Amino acid sequence: MTAIEPSWRPDPARVRESRIVRFATWLDTQGRASLDDVTDYRALHAWSAAHPGEFWAAVADFFDVEWSTRPRSALAERRMPGAVWFPGGTLNFGQHLLRAGDDDQESVILVAENGERSSITYAALRTQAAAVAGRLRALGVEPGDRVAAYLPNCIEGVVAFVATAMVGAVWAQTGLDYAAPSAADRMAQLSPRVLIAGSGYRFGGKVHDRRGDVRDLRDLLPGLRHTITVETAGVAGHAAGPGVSTWADALAAEPDPIGVVVGFDHPLWVLFTSGTTGKPKGIVHGHGGVLLEQLVSPGLHMDLSGRDVFFWFTTPNWMMWNAQVCGLLHGATIVLYDGRPTSPGPDALWRLVADLGVTVFGTSPGYLEASQRAGLEPGKDLDLSALRLVGVTGSVLPGTANTWFREHVSANVQLASMSGGTDIVGIFVAGAPTTPVYDGEISAPALGAAVQVWNAEGEEVPAGTPGEMVITEPMPSMPLHFWDDPDGRLLRDTYFDMFPGVWRHGDLTAITERGTVVIYGRSDATINRHGVRLGSAEIYEALSGMPQVEDALVVGVEEPGGGYWMPLFVVPHGDHDPAGLVSRIRRRIAERASPRHVPDEVILVTQLPHTKTGKRLEVPVKRILQGADADRVVNRGAVDNPEALDMLISSARSRRAR
Repeated sequence: MTAIEPSWRPDPARVRESRIVRFATWLDTQGRASLDDVTDYRALHAWSAAHPGEFWAAVADFFDVEWSTRPRSALAERRMPGAVWFPGGTLNFGQHLLRAGDDDQESVILVAENGERSSITYAALRTQAAAVAGRLRALGVEPGDRVAAYLPNCIEGVVAFVATAMVGAVWAQTGLDYAAPSAADRMAQLSPRVLIAGSGYRFGGKVHDRRGDVRDLRDLLPGLRHTITVETAGVAGHAAGPGVSTWADALAAEPDPIGVVVGFDHPLWVLFTSGTTGKPKGIVHGHGGVLLEQLVSPGLHMDLSGRDVFFWFTTPNWMMWNAQVCGLLHGATIVLYDGRPTSPGPDALWRLVADLGVTVFGTSPGYLEASQRAGLEPGKDLDLSALRLVGVTGSVLPGTANTWFREHVSANVQLASMSGGTDIVGIFVAGAPTTPVYDGEISAPALGAAVQVWNAEGEEVPAGTPGEMVITEPMPSMPLHFWDDPDGRLLRDTYFDMFPGVWRHGDLTAITERGTVVIYGRSDATINRHGVRLGSAEIYEALSGMPQVEDALVVGVEEPGGGYWMPLFVVPHGDHDPAGLVSRIRRRIAERASPRHVPDEVILVTQLPHTKTGKRLEVPVKRILQGADADRVVNRGAVDNPEALDMLISSARSRRAR
C-alpha cells in the first residue's frame, strides 16, 4: 500500500524554535518525562495522555503559574466526573491575563466593518481593568456574584471581563445581536447583580441601535441591581440615572489592582449551549482549569507569544471570544472585529490580516469556502508575509479547502484544523508546530486529551473505523458543573450516559493509522441508511469547492413503517437551471463520496438556518421533518435566520400532507 504523504510539513528550523519543543526539552532535562526525540509529537502526546496529573502539573510549572497558595497535589482524585485538580491551590485568572504584555504594546485592537480602528495598550488595559474592578466592588459585587454583559465585539468587553475575573465574580456574555428575550433565556438563569450593556453594533453595512433591547433586558433579569452602559458602534449610550451609570463612571472609579485570591475551582465564567433544541444550558468553568487549558492550546499548539498579532473571527456569543481573549495570557496583541465577515466585501477579513500584520488567524471552513466561491486570491493580492498559522474550527474542514488554501493563500503557512468546544473552552484534537497536515484530517489528539474511538459496546475500534469520540482521562478544563444542576444529573446525562466514567463527546470520529483524526459530524446526526452509517461531513466534503453551491444541509430521517428519507437541501450560488444543477450535485456526490451517499432528494432552497455561531441545524431539522413540533425542538431566538427555518417547516408539512 502506498503511504499517504502530508500536504504540508513543518519547517525544521521553526520546529526547533517552537515553545512545544522547548517544553518537551524542559520535561526531559528536568527528569519529568523520558523523551527520546523532543520533536516527536506522538511520543509527547502519549505521555501527556497516560499521565494527566504529571502533565498538567508540568504545564503549571513550565508557564510559571502564580499560585497564592501552592496546591497539595496535581490530581487528587482521578475520576470522571468529579476529578479533584490541584487541591488547596489558590490564584486569580484575571491577574494572569495582565502579567505578560509590555506596557507600550497594543493589547487589544478593535476594527469595525467601516474601517474604523481603535486600540488599547497593555498599560492602559491594566489601569482600566483596575478601575472597573474598583467600580464593581463599590457596587457590592462579591466573589461568586454574576456580572452579565450584553455587548458587541468591543475593547470595553475585554476590560470588563478582566475586571470581573479580578474581583472573583462570574462572567457571562451574550452578543447584542440576540433579542432581549433570547439574551434573558441565558442570563436570567444567573440572576446577575450587574449588567454591562452596549448601545449598538455593526453588521452588513448598517449600525443596529439596541438601546430598546437593553431596556427590555434589564426588566427581564431578576435581582439586577445596576447597569453600566457602554457607547458602542457610535450609538449614544443611556444617560446615568437610578441604577444606571456610564462606562466613564467606571473608568473614574478608585482602582482595585489586586486580584481576589480564589480556589482553583472557583467559577470564572458561564458559557451557554447554543439553545437551538431548548433552553440554553449554562456550563461553568473554573479559574484554574481555564488557565491551564489556555496555556496549552494557544501556548503550545499555536506557539502564541508576545510577538504575535492574534485574530480569530468570532462574536461574543461563541466560546472562541473567550479563547481569543486568552491570547493576553501570552502577551499577544488580540484583534476584535465588529461586523459581518464578508462586508464590505468577501475579502474583508483577509484585508484585515494583511493590514494589521496578523500572524495567527482563526476562521471557519465556511469563510474559506466563501473565499473560494468568490474567486479570491489573498496570497497574490495582499501582503500576508507576517502570517504563519491559520486555525480553523466550528465545523469539519473539507480537504478541498486545504488545496484551495495552498494554491491561493500560501503553501508555506500551516492550516491547522482543530475541534473541541464550549464544553472545555479548548481543544480535544488539533495541529501543533511539530505536526504535518494531511488534507481532510486533523493532525492529532491534543496534549493532555486521552482521545479514543469506541463502538457502542465500549470497545476501542481499529484504526480508520468510525465510532464515538471518547476521552478516557480527566482534563482540568472539563466543566465544574452545569448551572442549576445541584445533583450533577445533567452533567452525567450529557457526557457520561453512554459510557459511565468516560466522556462521550458526541462526534462520529475515526483515528487513522497515521494517528490523525477524521470527524464525520455529530454522532446524533449520523445518517444510518439501510444499516450503513454515513457522516454528513462526507457529503459536504463532496460538495466543497463546487461554485454552484453556496450552502447545504443533509439529514437522514427515520419514518413510520420502517422507511428512511435522506434529503439534501441546497442553496444555489448564482443562476442555474434547477434540473441541471440537481443532476450535477447527485453525480458529484456519487463520484467523490459513493453512490450510497447520493440523497433521495435534492431540494433547492433560497436560504438555510444555522445557530448564531454558524453551525448547521442537523438534529433539529431532522426532528422537524419527522413531525416533531418545531417550537419544542428549536428555539427561534438561537437561530440566525428564522425565515429559513419556517421554509423547512413548511416543506416538512407539505411532505407529510402528501
